[in-house]
Amino acid sequence: MQFEMTKLSGVVLVEPKIFEDERGFFFESYHRRLFDEQKISVDFVQDNHSRSKQGALRGMHYQIRQPQGKLVRVILGEIYDVAVDLRRSSPTFGKWEGFYLSAENKLQLYIPPGFAHGFYVVSKWTEVLYKATDYYAPQWERTLLWNDTQINVSWPLLKGRQPLLSAKDATGIPFEKAEAYP
Repeated sequence: MQFEMTKLSGVVLVEPKIFEDERGFFFESYHRRLFDEQKISVDFVQDNHSRSKQGALRGMHYQIRQPQGKLVRVILGEIYDVAVDLRRSSPTFGKWEGFYLSAENKLQLYIPPGFAHGFYVVSKWTEVLYKATDYYAPQWERTLLWNDTQINVSWPLLKGRQPLLSAKDATGIPFEKAEAYP
């Protein structure tokens, strides 16, 4: 596995080593010792799987208590995956970065606790798997407004169309009013 530190403090792009032949491919999607060697010592407690159609935007979600670190990967299609740093003590507080993750490139993104996370579906369909470091706690879930003008995420919206949003995601909180971490 190759680990590439991103511009956001603690967010890491993970490129697995792919073993491919005429039968198909194999790779380790997670290897605790290799993550520990990169100072990413986490205990994943929950796996999640979502399927979404083209143009869907899920996010920007976070839990103000029981914050979740996530290891995100795509097994079908392609997404534009975004993390926003909500840690006031971080040098990258209020900054965002996005990455194309796909079944083809097999890249994974590790997002530590303290970030809002969301993705936009670029392909016709996508299936996303992610591991989480804490359990889902709906009472602590918060939603940062996906198109907040202060954060100004540059989403690759298809033909300028508005994304497909859940009611919760459409009414997210602007960054200036959002609860943040210390």
